[in-house]
Amino acid sequence: MAEEKKETKIKIVKEGAFFLKALKGRPEAFTIIAFIVLSVFMSIISDTFFSLSNINNILRQVSVNAIISVGMTMVILTGGIDLSVGPVMALSSTFMAGAMINGIPVFPSVLIGLATGLAFGFLNGVLISYVKQPAFIVTLAMMEIARGIALLYTGGYPLSGLPSSFGFVGKGRLLGIQVPVIIMLITYIIAFFLLNRFVFGRYVYAIGGNQEATRLSGIKVKKYMMIVYVISGFTAALSSVILTSRLMSGQPNAGSGFELDAIAAVVLGGTDMSGGRGHIFGTLLGVLMLGVLNNGLNLMGVSPYMQRVVKGIIILAAIYISSNKEKK
Repeated sequence: MAEEKKETKIKIVKEGAFFLKALKGRPEAFTIIAFIVLSVFMSIISDTFFSLSNINNILRQVSVNAIISVGMTMVILTGGIDLSVGPVMALSSTFMAGAMINGIPVFPSVLIGLATGLAFGFLNGVLISYVKQPAFIVTLAMMEIARGIALLYTGGYPLSGLPSSFGFVGKGRLLGIQVPVIIMLITYIIAFFLLNRFVFGRYVYAIGGNQEATRLSGIKVKKYMMIVYVISGFTAALSSVILTSRLMSGQPNAGSGFELDAIAAVVLGGTDMSGGRGHIFGTLLGVLMLGVLNNGLNLMGVSPYMQRVVKGIIILAAIYISSNKEKK
């Protein structure tokens, strides 16, 4: 019996060492280890953490931020930033809800919401890529414009009274899996193939690594930079479909601070803020880590104000570790 226990311990140590060796040098290594440690810690302090209902709750809660973070990952990989995603999500939500209230069927209304996100992404892309304006300033301005239009359109009040069938998107299940989770996974799979199996992904990484060298090699940098902002606008609008369906109303104040949560998830996932380095599934890990952290702190009864402090400290730690790796 003692010999068997000894062999088991040796096997666990060897497997752990192999796992750590495999992670060495990978940008998302810190997030994977931190996620495992955090999950184990939360399971110790709360008996309900690993319950099926709680896991479903975490996945449902993170789905919106996860989808926004897909577009944000692509933008940051090029060395850019998109601060407008939260308000664009809110504007898409209000336009979508307004269309349904005015008698337009659900599917065309959803298309209106998605088109709104695409339009703002296109405007961001044109101003940043072709007019050569700083991404921070352009998206900051669009953040105010989108939020202002949403408030003007609704008068500052939620738009409710949406068709009951629309609630399936945010609350329904397919084959026992929540629809928001299915949409989230499909979005990540598509993003993975775009970034890792198509020439588009190579250009995105190249632009983030060295934009001028990429331009001189004959790649249409402006075109691909514009595309990533269009994708960011689209993912913001797609997340608004889930949120609007879940709340069954168009909220002009929705998405407040969501841009910061998306950036946090991307950074935690190992994507370099200067561009050219990162992985889309690292972002998913970052989103899940934030979700587990928020859920665990809620189970512990920690104040929401304190939760923001803890989240900020973790983001600072992630940036510090990432910058140290870059220096080495």
